[in-house]
Amino acid sequence: MSIPLDIFGRPMDRDERIRVGFIGCGGHAFRNVYPVLRFTPTRLVATCDFDAQRAEAFAKTFGAERHYTSHLEMLEREDLDAVLIVTNYDSYGEPSHVRLAMDCMEAGCHAYTEKPPSSSSEEIRRAMEVSERTGKFTLVGFKKCFFTANEKAHEISRYEEFGGITSISVRYPQGIPAQEQKGSLKENPALISFLDHLCHPASILNYFCGPVRTLFYRRNSCGGGFAMLEFASGAIGSLHFTAGQSGTSLLERLEVVGLGANVVVENGIKLTYYRPGGRGPGGYGGSPSFIGDDAGAPLYWEPEFSLGQLYNKGLFMLGYYGEVAHFVDCVKQDRPPEKCGLRDALEITKLYEAFLQPEGRVIELSWLERPDHHNHRGF
Repeated sequence: MSIPLDIFGRPMDRDERIRVGFIGCGGHAFRNVYPVLRFTPTRLVATCDFDAQRAEAFAKTFGAERHYTSHLEMLEREDLDAVLIVTNYDSYGEPSHVRLAMDCMEAGCHAYTEKPPSSSSEEIRRAMEVSERTGKFTLVGFKKCFFTANEKAHEISRYEEFGGITSISVRYPQGIPAQEQKGSLKENPALISFLDHLCHPASILNYFCGPVRTLFYRRNSCGGGFAMLEFASGAIGSLHFTAGQSGTSLLERLEVVGLGANVVVENGIKLTYYRPGGRGPGGYGGSPSFIGDDAGAPLYWEPEFSLGQLYNKGLFMLGYYGEVAHFVDCVKQDRPPEKCGLRDALEITKLYEAFLQPEGRVIELSWLERPDHHNHRGF
């Protein structure tokens, strides 16, 4: 059995760790989620996959004690605190994450799942009921909410000087499926791609502004387009689907505007805070310099890639460490996640369902009629 180490490579007391199982032994899990466990206080007890060879190979590679081909058998036999779930779409083209999470919560385990959690808001509501009844929670790995730059931008948007969020704009290179592609997921690969990738910009919008009240969108012949959103908070937003852009282009961009201040994140790493201020003395037409007062100058952050820091590893830069570390911390404290819980998953899935409606009209998200829609927190 391997000796547990902390993030500095120092031996760690076994009692500090939680006991976890892992459902799913695929490429994404191999590259991005299993490796995170060595930086967190976890003890990988068992792996599980339909493919017995994969389950065994992952157990040996990542130091699990046992492996299974049935998650129900694993849940029955092992004494686990939590389960991580990173699986693919099922034979019907549907995500299996939330269904597996419900099994885990019923068995007395907290659950972490990859996105997308589900294609159905009703399924997520059932999971919320299971969570409420069992006292166990599920965190969904909406990684964009754990990007270092996005977390700092979120913090800035809560500053008193920022003035509250008035508008938000997100750019993302995804296409909107045509109406004839919006049948079953199994028969429409473009719809699977949309469900899989919409989670990223949608989770950012939800993280910063909360529930969406109305949606209006238009698409072009290649799937690119714009969506206009009105949030329950009163803020408005735009989502730019840049299908058709160059593969060498800027991938994504976020801008959050307050009252006299705004913050921009480009490519997930370049953060600029435009603090309240102005350009030079003298006012319009009479200023000899474009340089304003230092107290109102923009603040800029960007990582360096010279030092052997944890933040220069993709696992940390891309939010994988942040989401798993937050989950583990919540399990250890037996408290629901502050973000990316089932409530947030519901908001994001409802937005996906709204995009299934025909374009060119204002779409009301009916879940706002629920009396608890304002409860924007982890569930």
